[in-house]
Amino acid sequence: MKIFSSKKVFGSASAVALLCLGGLFSTPARQVTVNISDSANDFSFFPAVTNISTGDQVVWVWKSVGSLFVHSTTDTNVWDSQLQPSPFSFTNTFNSAGTFHYLCKKHFAMGMTGAVVVAAAFLPPTLAITNPLAGAVFAAPASVTIQAAVTNGSGTVTNVQFLVASGVLTNETAPPYSATTNNLAANSYTLSAIATDNNGLKATNTATISVVTPVPVVISPPLRPNGSNIQFSYTANAGLGYIVQRSTNLSSASWITLATNTAADSQVNFSDTNVTANPGFYRVGRLPNP
Repeated sequence: MKIFSSKKVFGSASAVALLCLGGLFSTPARQVTVNISDSANDFSFFPAVTNISTGDQVVWVWKSVGSLFVHSTTDTNVWDSQLQPSPFSFTNTFNSAGTFHYLCKKHFAMGMTGAVVVAAAFLPPTLAITNPLAGAVFAAPASVTIQAAVTNGSGTVTNVQFLVASGVLTNETAPPYSATTNNLAANSYTLSAIATDNNGLKATNTATISVVTPVPVVISPPLRPNGSNIQFSYTANAGLGYIVQRSTNLSSASWITLATNTAADSQVNFSDTNVTANPGFYRVGRLPNP
């Protein structure tokens, strides 16, 4: 049998490999102080109404030193500091949204009441780069389509920015969110996508990709260990895809695909165990970038 080595590439060879990691940015929890007025003419909480978000804390502070009065901050369903003399402080973390009314157990009849209004915390959007796949390798020059799947959090995503390294590739304001790089040379690149919603919250996903210079496909002299087996190897780039075909003649319509694979090394071994006595030809080509 004859071995035919084709250096022709089956499709263009541009590509990129990517790795993802992501981070979410959200508003940190706060700690808000409510002072307890401790004069004989003014038993009150100040401010009387406190507005916070879920996850925030409220600290009630008894400031007067040596006061004859005792006070509490009490919501009978959620918290109770018990009656305490000055100086004293009490802290409660609010993990649920809602309006919480509270009082001083000793002086509520004198109007010593308050409320904490807890708003649901804004949730950031989520984002994942869905193309290219992590670890993919592409042949230079590479035009790679980056696609991002985005889900709204509490707000609505208004922009997705795509970057190659620190350079902005494009900004997309509506789905589907995608961008295409142009003719990347052989190198390692970091691709990023950043989603921003109308609350200013962000989600980021980053991908490290590789573009390689494709080597010529060279087929080694064949070996025939037995009558039904032909073995040979061919040169390749690890991470790029290749196709092996066989034909009884050199007609373009008669090539039969025997194998497609992603090369694991710079040399790939191939074995055809269905050889017949008829003459034949083999060819190996590099597949287009995904």
